[in-house]
Amino acid sequence: MGGDENVKVAVRVRPFNQREIDRNAKLIIKMSGPQTTITDPATGKTKTFSFDYSLFSHDKSHPEFVGQDFVYEKLGKDVLRSAWEGFNVSLFAYGQTGSGKSYSMVGYGEDKGIVPLASEEIFARIKESKDPNIKFHVEAAMMEIYNEQVRDLFNPTNPDNKHGLKIREHPKKGPYVDGLSLAAVQSWKDLEQMLDEGAKARTVASTMMNATSSRAHTIFQIVFTQTTVNRETGKAMDKTSRISLIDLAGSERVSKTGAEGSRLKEGAAINKSLSALGNCITALADNAGGKKKKIRVPYRDSALTFILRESLGGNARTTMIAAVSPADINFDESMSTLRYADRAKQIKNKATVNEDENAKLVRSLRAEIEELRNQIGGGGGGGGGGNDEEGQRLREQLE
Repeated sequence: MGGDENVKVAVRVRPFNQREIDRNAKLIIKMSGPQTTITDPATGKTKTFSFDYSLFSHDKSHPEFVGQDFVYEKLGKDVLRSAWEGFNVSLFAYGQTGSGKSYSMVGYGEDKGIVPLASEEIFARIKESKDPNIKFHVEAAMMEIYNEQVRDLFNPTNPDNKHGLKIREHPKKGPYVDGLSLAAVQSWKDLEQMLDEGAKARTVASTMMNATSSRAHTIFQIVFTQTTVNRETGKAMDKTSRISLIDLAGSERVSKTGAEGSRLKEGAAINKSLSALGNCITALADNAGGKKKKIRVPYRDSALTFILRESLGGNARTTMIAAVSPADINFDESMSTLRYADRAKQIKNKATVNEDENAKLVRSLRAEIEELRNQIGGGGGGGGGGNDEEGQRLREQLE
């Protein structure tokens, strides 16, 4: 099960913020179906891109306006569907600072984003499950990458946070963060409380572009395990999905953010890691394009890209939300984001179901048995009694 799959890409445009309203900003983004069109305010020239989804959230009075529920229905439900099938899943939001990434991923107040909605639905589905032979186990972790150092947000007092947790590589499962706390969770209520505590530990600060600017990349992970018990043999088989929901810090221009001192250093680190991510996306897109000479993908150039290795070109089903500003004063940043997203959709991942070897063997044998049954049921020519007797013997063996 699984195979090569392209990264899914959705572009979302938000309403004007107060800064843009104060500057009498003009709308330069239009959307129709899967297409997003941007207009250069200096020349009037337009450029149209096609994505899996173009999500117009700029004006509630617009007939094609989409809110949080629609975004979750199209993107969040896909995450859970793949997780239940046993695939690793990644969903990450990219865009300039203040473009609406955190709103899509986390939301504000009652207007919940994908992270809380998906987390809540996991436990709702578990509660609704009627199969007594399947047991569910949910674990969660939350980290941020700040100035190229990994910090544990579920355990902010961890002494290793000071110098950063180490990123290591498992021979089969790929990169992981050594010492990151992974907590077993029994209910949505417990997880909601943990998410609130983790959010409070995040590194945020005010800039001219965004009053609550994320100064670090935030990664929330759920390890979801389904254990199926065969009542006849008594054997248990696990199917595990790692769900990664990633809220990237926004790309920044110093001239617009007014960053200085520690904010300037943070912005430089953010831009460095996003540049490394862009280089990985470019290399993966070029490799997917069929070039004879494969390009080395520079995953190890930053902590972010090393941790996201399986999400980009590896064992995961991945969706990218590209958040853009609707305003003419942010044309350069929005165009850059759209080009970034256009490259990302070319990336091919190799997602496989994460199950133990016994489960894979059983599934393979069942497929073979089903094929033999179809062959027997379809006859197969011949007319001798020997063939009928052979068919009957095979039927008895398969029952």
